[in-house]
Amino acid sequence: MSSLRDLGATVIAHDDQFAPTTPDEVWLERCGREGWIVLTKDRNIRHNILERTALLRSGVRAFVLVSGNLTGAEIITAFTRALPRIQKLAVEVPAPFIGKVSRSGSAAVWLSEELS
Repeated sequence: MSSLRDLGATVIAHDDQFAPTTPDEVWLERCGREGWIVLTKDRNIRHNILERTALLRSGVRAFVLVSGNLTGAEIITAFTRALPRIQKLAVEVPAPFIGKVSRSGSAAVWLSEELS
């Protein structure tokens, strides 16, 4: 099984840079400033206006895995399958935006400043 790193992507884990209790606004702002793409499995973003607003205000390109109840291996597979599309969208769509990644590895923009 390939990982994002095996495919040549630079991966920075949240807990390698931030304490687990770091508020979303703080770490998201840094991600936006650094131009990092955020990958998350936090599906609640779809329902939580505060989280969506924090993502968009931070200026990030974020991708949310929208399939639930996946194993760690299935999560890795979904993101690795989606990587080419994620990279393409990150170049073509102006930040900020929130994309979605499915279990099959498809990826699309779900919400952007232009759409909101």
